[in-house]
Amino acid sequence: MNTNYYAVIMAGGVGSRLWPVSTEKYPKQFHDLLGTGESLLQRTFNRINQLVPSENILIATNKRYEGLVLEQLPTISSKQVLLEPTMRNTAPCILYAALKIRQQNENAVMLVAPSDHWIENETKFIKNIETSFNACAKEDILMTLGIQPNHPNTGYGYIQFEENASEIKKVQTFTEKPNLEKATQFLASGDYLWNAGIFVWSVSSILDSFKKHLPEMVNILDTEDNVYNTNFEDDFIKTNYEKCENISIDFGIMERSEKVHVLPVDFDWDDLGTWGSLYNKLGKDTHQNATVGATTIFKDANGNMVSIKNGKKVVVQGLQDFIIVEKDDVLVICPRKDEQDIKQLRTEAKDNFGEEYV
Repeated sequence: MNTNYYAVIMAGGVGSRLWPVSTEKYPKQFHDLLGTGESLLQRTFNRINQLVPSENILIATNKRYEGLVLEQLPTISSKQVLLEPTMRNTAPCILYAALKIRQQNENAVMLVAPSDHWIENETKFIKNIETSFNACAKEDILMTLGIQPNHPNTGYGYIQFEENASEIKKVQTFTEKPNLEKATQFLASGDYLWNAGIFVWSVSSILDSFKKHLPEMVNILDTEDNVYNTNFEDDFIKTNYEKCENISIDFGIMERSEKVHVLPVDFDWDDLGTWGSLYNKLGKDTHQNATVGATTIFKDANGNMVSIKNGKKVVVQGLQDFIIVEKDDVLVICPRKDEQDIKQLRTEAKDNFGEEYV
């Protein structure tokens, strides 16, 4: 494996739209949502480890999940876990990781990937990442992977690229989650891709971009003392991280930079952010019902998503296109078309039942 290859897996989110299975104490990246025998985090780590040495893979997460990360990834050391003392979105976290990697290897190229995505064709994925690594090692560019859209999804951001003969395209514009009319137009135009939030760049390129676009953040986290990978790192981060602006890498860097490129990819990707996206990836019976963790009988029932822990027996009659999810003391029943409302339902449950249920 190439020792200049590094990766940062972002594993700090709560996954509120997959409540009640995903909770603040045990969020979705630590669950085996598809019944594969691996959590989403484990699957992501093992996928990336096909290309990046395990000692070069960093896990960025919240302090409260340190134990879960080390339990699920026993081959890594605690020094590979970047603990965010407070939530500050993705830009400060990526800057922290880049500074830590630079201290180890100034020639590093790094992948930034979410921990909760599902990728069906891992061979294609690895080939695409290798293509991106090679390009970023040679050129001063920031790269993102763009997913070929197959329907006008309003839950994803979109990337417009300049059409040319090369495999890697220059990015023209980023558009945050559009309405259905715009998403339909984007799909028809043929020059838009879904923004998967998967990035590749050299450490020098991304640090130069931070200096140009977010210089205050660099002044906070980049010190002459070289605290990274020393015994002083934890205390330094605890003291200074909260001073950083709460901003995403998309808003802070990617939408401001002139050197952003995209590689159009097609490796059967899904952002497992909702019960609907999970439903799409699961096997179905002849009436399009999907089940995880339960033994089910469906009578006059079609298009339902059932997720129950501990092999419970479940009988569903007369329901069409519903989500039925049980976790411990919480049962949620919701139409699939209203899956985006689960985030709000979670908030109401927190207010009415207490924090321990979310």
